[in-house]
Amino acid sequence: MPKFSIGPRTWPTKGAAGDAIRTIRDAYNVGDTVDKPEDHALLCDLIELHPDAPEKIGCGIDSFVIDRPMRGRHSGFKIVRRDGTEIDFSYLSCLSPPNHRSQVLAAMRGETAGTTIAYFAMRAATNTLTSDLSGTPVDANDPHVSHYQGPPFVDIATQFATTTGGWDQIELNSSTTAGYAKFKDRALAQQWVEHHKANAVLGLLTAQENLRRPH
Repeated sequence: MPKFSIGPRTWPTKGAAGDAIRTIRDAYNVGDTVDKPEDHALLCDLIELHPDAPEKIGCGIDSFVIDRPMRGRHSGFKIVRRDGTEIDFSYLSCLSPPNHRSQVLAAMRGETAGTTIAYFAMRAATNTLTSDLSGTPVDANDPHVSHYQGPPFVDIATQFATTTGGWDQIELNSSTTAGYAKFKDRALAQQWVEHHKANAVLGLLTAQENLRRPH
């Protein structure tokens, strides 16, 4: 059965994924900030699928706000960037088939999952499950390992893609769905993992702090 993925989430159809996005939109009033961590996280993954994602994200996402209808009666979304600038985006454009860059980014996140898991395990083993930002205890059942102290994940990934000759030079296996692909070249995958380890500065945040951090 066909499936549609946004980040780590999967729906049976693209229509069902669209319903989930509309549920978020309709749960807030125009002008409201999308303040539920799970809603914010889904929109962060959604915007990565936009064909103009780099331009929309700009210097980084601070928050999402429900925007007034541009046409018709349905409201939409806009991004508030960390420098205070704003830009709207169409969630329908995000639900179009993902471009190669977005598929590679999703694969990169999957390839580095082991690094993230190992980091959290280390923090748990050393009894340091507290936010590096505030010292607040972190819920062990809802950990938020973040790149907030160093370069954003997308910047690290873009730097690596540039060294390979561009996004199109990174081939993915064809047996998995968008969002769950892996590097076809496993030696290149290991190079990416090592590049990420060398450049990522990981830390722990609470869910609410992670919601508010620049993406």
